[in-house]
Amino acid sequence: MYANCGLIREAGRIFGLMRFRDVVSWTSMVSGYCKCGMIEDAREMFDEMPHRNLFTWSIMINGYAKNDCFEKAVELFDVMKREGVVANETVMVSVVSSCAYLGALEVGERVHEYVVKKNMTVNVILGTALVDMYWRCGDVEKAIRVFEELPEKDSLSWSSIIKGLAVHGHAHKAIRSFDQMVRLGFIPRDVTFTAVLSACSHGGLVDKGLEIYENMKREYGIEPRLEHYGCIVDMLGRAGKLTEAENFILEMPVKPNAPILGALLGACKIHKNTEVAERVGNMLIEVKPEHSGYYVLLSNIYAVAGRWEKIESLRDTMKEKLVKKPPGYSLIEIDGKINKFSMGDDNQKHPEMSKIKRKWEEILRKIRLVGYKGNTGEAFFDVDEEEKESAIHMHSEKLAIAYGLMKSKPGTTIRIVKNLRRLLVTFASLF
Repeated sequence: MYANCGLIREAGRIFGLMRFRDVVSWTSMVSGYCKCGMIEDAREMFDEMPHRNLFTWSIMINGYAKNDCFEKAVELFDVMKREGVVANETVMVSVVSSCAYLGALEVGERVHEYVVKKNMTVNVILGTALVDMYWRCGDVEKAIRVFEELPEKDSLSWSSIIKGLAVHGHAHKAIRSFDQMVRLGFIPRDVTFTAVLSACSHGGLVDKGLEIYENMKREYGIEPRLEHYGCIVDMLGRAGKLTEAENFILEMPVKPNAPILGALLGACKIHKNTEVAERVGNMLIEVKPEHSGYYVLLSNIYAVAGRWEKIESLRDTMKEKLVKKPPGYSLIEIDGKINKFSMGDDNQKHPEMSKIKRKWEEILRKIRLVGYKGNTGEAFFDVDEEEKESAIHMHSEKLAIAYGLMKSKPGTTIRIVKNLRRLLVTFASLF
């Protein structure tokens, strides 16, 4: 009871007084630590357990997944298999979801093979997790096949495949899937509309998006949430309709959140509109004063416009508010192993970093021969051009690209996942 209520200290006190502890009492403590986010304490207790059952393994693996320790979740699943414990559908949902967030396609495929080999029932929850995993890892065709083979579907599984099609640029297919879903009698949920509106945004289908947005309210009685408003703002912004997007924000019945304002600010950068950017940027900094990314985005817009005094003012504000940039990193899977790259000294821990840097220099030489010039216009304005280009070329995704090209054969698809915006980058190796 105490563990379920999040009172882990009280639970631990009673657990310490117990003269006899069975697997249920141990598992209750592991579960309590996981719920409180004390994942290391949970693992320590898990390792101390004299006996574990399948439920215990499930609790610990799910705890890792819920606390964003996705690599640990996959690693513990491997330990579980080595100890001869056969997983169930609940465990597999956590493992598949972890692979999705890691962008670990090869590992995810092996996990899927395990599901098939053990003759597990691919229920709607596990099936949706598999669909989600494949498109998040860059293989939308496999996601479509898995979706089509699902023995049963619900609104969430339809929403997942619509979102996957949208993310991968198949806006028209996403809308056709939405129409098919409705024809088959499935009732769209709020997440479904978020997915299909996102498709309209990525595909530049402004009129269709506004039509769906109106139908959501009129035909299905779903009141728009901030996610839906964000999709409309993003859609208008991408299409260059910045004034319409700004007016839409001002007319919203609820106060806009940071992602909505950030979507419009990002559109201002694309369309080089400093005037709207300044108004939106000031609103954004009021809403989310501690988020460094928005300061950087607004600073980049000022840099393109040559307004250096505004950049200095932004930097002073960041120092005053003690704003720090969260560390960004890129993940790439090579031979089933996840490799992590970030900016700074952490990269030096990689055993092949010197080779990776030499590979990137080789890539630079080749692309410069065909006219490539680094985009230094938005880098730090108070360093010289050579330092700017050096800083740009050491971004984490570029180190990941160099490593992927170094380790793959020509024609191999390279997939890179970035943490700050959960962005997946895919391309074919040419070198």
